[in-house]
Amino acid sequence: MDINATLILQMIAFAVFVWVTMKLALPPISKAMKDREVRIADGLAAAEKGSKALQDASTKSDEALKAARVQAQEIVGAANKQATQIVEQARQDAESEKTRIVASGHAEVQREIAQAKDALRRQVSELAVAGASKILHREIDAKTHADVLNELAAQV
Repeated sequence: MDINATLILQMIAFAVFVWVTMKLALPPISKAMKDREVRIADGLAAAEKGSKALQDASTKSDEALKAARVQAQEIVGAANKQATQIVEQARQDAESEKTRIVASGHAEVQREIAQAKDALRRQVSELAVAGASKILHREIDAKTHADVLNELAAQV
């Protein structure tokens, strides 16, 4: 094979091309590749951080849900206790109202009995006057003998 000047010139041109490429083109390309590596590493770190934040948020939401359930159970328990107290208070109020009504009924009965006794006394005194008048064959004046009639009524 013949090595001639064209081959040497081509080798020199190729060496110059490789040298120029390494000095001018390779640094921006390698810087871009390093920047890309950094961005990819940052993206992976952010994804890992996001995944960790998601797990933390999930744990916190589970804890908040448990706390809300406990609080809801406490509220329901308090409501049941209050309902029981209200029912008991209503029962006590009804019992006191019953006692008041029964006492009022007893007072009404006593008043009715007193009125009936008074009416009965009046009727007895009228019957006594009528009976005495028939016995004596004369009429007794009720106004003049009111004291006697009141005495009789009191004895009855």
